[in-house]
Amino acid sequence: MPPLTILHQDDRLLACAKPPGLLTVPPPKGRRDGKSPTLAERLHREGHGRLLPVHRLDLETSGVVLLARNPEARDALMEKFRRREVEKTYIAIVQGHVRPPQGTLLFPIKDLGATARIAPDGQPAETRYTTRERSGPCAVLDVRPMTGRHNQIRLHFAHIGHPLVGERKYARGRDARVRHKRAALHAATLALTPPWSDVPLALEAPLPVDLENLLARLSS
Repeated sequence: MPPLTILHQDDRLLACAKPPGLLTVPPPKGRRDGKSPTLAERLHREGHGRLLPVHRLDLETSGVVLLARNPEARDALMEKFRRREVEKTYIAIVQGHVRPPQGTLLFPIKDLGATARIAPDGQPAETRYTTRERSGPCAVLDVRPMTGRHNQIRLHFAHIGHPLVGERKYARGRDARVRHKRAALHAATLALTPPWSDVPLALEAPLPVDLENLLARLSS
């Protein structure tokens, strides 16, 4: 197993590129098999010290994750997320060609714990997207979630009839025109100004091999 890719580190935080299939935080009590480490545990084993996740990505989602070196730094960074002072961009590969090619999705989301759903009594949720390219029967999108609801991007695109390639939680895999082993979602960039600095921090995680291979397959 190759070491994790470190994107940035200093005396208060560390940013890394999380691979798909790795937990950001432990699951609820009783749902863990005790064998799969979390992202922080992997980093600790690789010699980066004890770290505290600031935010999370789904198990299947790859990309930029921030971790703090102490509780004070974690709390300050989490406040940045709460105040929406962190800009995140995802790359999503979806079934079909979204129309219009650029727009905003505003469907409220109700968090149900292990899952979520679109519901009138849910919390406000906003997702902005731009089509980067069409690739065969699919589209590659740049996606900016303006809110941080549970499974927001996956839910919103499934709701409009363009589920992510590999989506099985919010769409029936057997109906998919293109299949993949996981939901094709990657947290590509993250930008913020740390609370203790005036210097902006811009992070970018390279597209993982499985999604590079998927794009090559779609364009062939």
